[in-house]
Amino acid sequence: MAKRTKKSSKSPSVSSNTNDTDISPRALRTLEKALANFGKVPGGASLLDSGPGESPLDRAQTLIYDAWEIPNPAKKISLARQALAICPDCADAYVLLAEYQARTLEASIEQFRLAVEAGQRALGAKTFQEDVGHFWGLLETRPYMRARVALASAHWEFGERSVAIAHAQDLLRLNPNDNQGVRAVLMTWLLLAGHLSDGRQLWKRYENDGSAAWAWSLALMNFIERGDGPDANTSLQEAITNNPHLAPLLLGRTALPAHPPDFIGVGDRDEAIAYAFDNMDLWQQTDGALRWLSRAVPSPH
Repeated sequence: MAKRTKKSSKSPSVSSNTNDTDISPRALRTLEKALANFGKVPGGASLLDSGPGESPLDRAQTLIYDAWEIPNPAKKISLARQALAICPDCADAYVLLAEYQARTLEASIEQFRLAVEAGQRALGAKTFQEDVGHFWGLLETRPYMRARVALASAHWEFGERSVAIAHAQDLLRLNPNDNQGVRAVLMTWLLLAGHLSDGRQLWKRYENDGSAAWAWSLALMNFIERGDGPDANTSLQEAITNNPHLAPLLLGRTALPAHPPDFIGVGDRDEAIAYAFDNMDLWQQTDGALRWLSRAVPSPH
């Protein structure tokens, strides 16, 4: 059975070979909450020591864990504000305010920026000097990483392409294992921005990625660079084999649903739908790409 991963409408598609992406964000957050509370006794003290108990940031983050489980947006906002009153370095609180309180994209960007700054303060300069390459594996870095992804996506939506790309590239520098699936959306951004050489370097860096995003991105890059020739056609056939559900979606022979799927598998229709949602503009804007694809996959009618 193909592994199914959660696909967020606000986050990049998750690749099949990241470490902890085979369970939903809700389950991941539950696990994160459990890890954060591991070894603590009531009142916040650890079983491993007799320290003074939770820090203000710990208490604020606990409120955010609670907010994640509450469906009511007003209650989420209230808990986020309470968290910031306890500790202004709680990055996830700003993220919640951006998602549930901000009325404009500009307001969201400002809240995400505050979230990133809060995460930086919480981690301290030493973390950014000594733990590069291991972010996300460290539980305390995750609020910062979530905020940075959200900020990058908001900048892209606002039309600030170079800013968004720089954020995404730096996220991969901090966490090359890419548990957040940043590489998939970065690939789309690079190709939409015309940065083919950077796209090829990114593809090579994760060449063992078995997702549809990687197979179809390679085919499109070969077409952009070399046209309708042997290299492009070979990689396109490999992409079609990787996920045969994608071509009818890109060509409009099969209608896209109104919303992307919540979960995607490897090689399944939901993975194809998720890729099409993220990359339809890219294929439509690449001169001749859909005609090339149509020749490779003749209409059954």
